[in-house]
Amino acid sequence: MKVGAFEIIALNGGQTQMDGGAIFGVVPKPLWSKKYPVNENNQVPLVTHPLLIRTGDKNIIIDTGIGRGKLSEKQIRNYGVTEESKIGEALAKQHLTVEDIDLVLMTHMHFDHATGLTDSEGKAIFPNAWHYVQQDEWHEFISPNIRSKATYWTQNRGTYESKLILFEDEIEPYPGIKMKHTGGHSFGHCIIEFQSEGEKAVHMADILSTTAHINPLWVTAYDDYPMQSIREKERLTRQYAAEGYWILFYHDVSHLAIKLTEDGKHIMSSIKRDE
Repeated sequence: MKVGAFEIIALNGGQTQMDGGAIFGVVPKPLWSKKYPVNENNQVPLVTHPLLIRTGDKNIIIDTGIGRGKLSEKQIRNYGVTEESKIGEALAKQHLTVEDIDLVLMTHMHFDHATGLTDSEGKAIFPNAWHYVQQDEWHEFISPNIRSKATYWTQNRGTYESKLILFEDEIEPYPGIKMKHTGGHSFGHCIIEFQSEGEKAVHMADILSTTAHINPLWVTAYDDYPMQSIREKERLTRQYAAEGYWILFYHDVSHLAIKLTEDGKHIMSSIKRDE
């Protein structure tokens, strides 16, 4: 899809099948199963597809997928991994290599977003890119607590740290692209806004992980600060709907992007992943 001068392309960063109760939290299954697919093991399919943003003079990647060759057999089983990352192959289809990536923007550092930062030896997958991470998120990543250590993995540290840029509330790594701290899903979680030639889009990452999570009260059991997620969604989805933003997805198995009706409650138009 295009947003003004920005071309946005989903890259194959892998696919998982996570427990439905974890993804939809306290929402009863008879409700969420009407809005999102589920298998006989109560697992829901979630892609981990980074977004490639081609601006004309820069190549930017948002989040990095689950990597390749870094997950143990136990992790592959527990997270229902059906496919590991094929970032190199996906970039080749765009006549690019990992060396051509200029910026890596991380919405947060959970394993399903950050394992593709490095190879199994800790070498940066995108060696020439500046990597942007919210400061609180970074510090929790390198020193997780008893809960967060399950998803902030030391194996995802690596040589990219020599090209690391931290920020607090907001930063504009490229004209028209802003990273904004929201918290909620994690303390340092961020969203990313795009504006170009009068067109607008936003990547709300894991505070709006699938189209089934539009209701502000539907948050995952993985959210460390669920009331903050609800607070952000309540305000932002209505704003983005009213202002005509495309909402982009990293996890939704069917949708790359949607636009909401003005009241923020229903899908008005969509771009499917297979289109």
